[in-house]
Amino acid sequence: MIDVQQVTKRYGHHTAIDRVTFSVAKGEVLAFLGPNGAGKTTTMRILTCFMPATEGTAQVAGFDCAEQPLEVKRRIGYLPETPPVYQELTVSEYLRFVGRLRGLIGGALTASMAREVERLGLGPVQHRLIGNLSRGYRQRVGLAQALLHDPPVLILDEPTVGLDPKQIIEIRELIKSLAGSHSVILSTHILPEATAVCQRVVIISGGRIVAEDTPDRLSARLRHSEKVSLTLARAPRDAAARLQQIAGVQQVHTGGPPGNFLLECQLGRDVREEVGRVAVTNDWGLVELKSISMTLEDVFLQLTRHEEGIAQGTQLAAEPVAAASSATTDSTS
Repeated sequence: MIDVQQVTKRYGHHTAIDRVTFSVAKGEVLAFLGPNGAGKTTTMRILTCFMPATEGTAQVAGFDCAEQPLEVKRRIGYLPETPPVYQELTVSEYLRFVGRLRGLIGGALTASMAREVERLGLGPVQHRLIGNLSRGYRQRVGLAQALLHDPPVLILDEPTVGLDPKQIIEIRELIKSLAGSHSVILSTHILPEATAVCQRVVIISGGRIVAEDTPDRLSARLRHSEKVSLTLARAPRDAAARLQQIAGVQQVHTGGPPGNFLLECQLGRDVREEVGRVAVTNDWGLVELKSISMTLEDVFLQLTRHEEGIAQGTQLAAEPVAAASSATTDSTS
């Protein structure tokens, strides 16, 4: 439903996004994840025909965003980071206005409005001026306008910004319920959000795609060892040394609360059964034994730090060249 190929956007000498390529299948929910300033919003604006790409192609539902913008806009619902609401209108007036712009009339418009008011909990405020609503309610109104015409593609830029914890849970559940019937691309810098609602993650840093996969597969690709957490009630002084002798255990870390150990083990090897047997046989008082997986936050930090290191290295490498060039020019003059 969404296909982005080698898209680049430049503003003068500044490159906002650089050869970005990814796709979103029908019915899939994709997280577009990156730190602030990474290029998420720029990519969204190109997909919604708000601005053209400098290079590359972007298609939504088979229509080219640069050459067929009206066809693209008919098939998307868009919630930008700042909700596009008219504060001098009531919620009902605004949704009716948006529905008419989308070509909804009569009973179809009334039914669509009722559906979104119910789905997003806007009933108590539907006759109030939008300008008098809280940030959370304005965000809900913005999401309602994106869903009003039941589009096959939803593009949501930071959809839970400004919501309280209860509202965040409700919006996440709503987004998950849309999977299968809608293709959703969700931009966020909130890591738990990506894990909670999305089947696949695209990580962007410095305007470039640095990873694309499911959170579990990204974790598996980047981890270099298996980690096991062990808690003992009666750990002897030589427990770490004896744990180190277990086949597959590479290193044993201590330093936390007494009786707590972190075991780094060979990748792909599960040592929990043997660790548990040793602890029980020696009456160490086994309290807890569990495998620790690499979180999306770990993946995100590892990838973005790597990209930042490359960018800084490139900049540092360029500075001596620039200095040498300047020196040459000075000596020549």
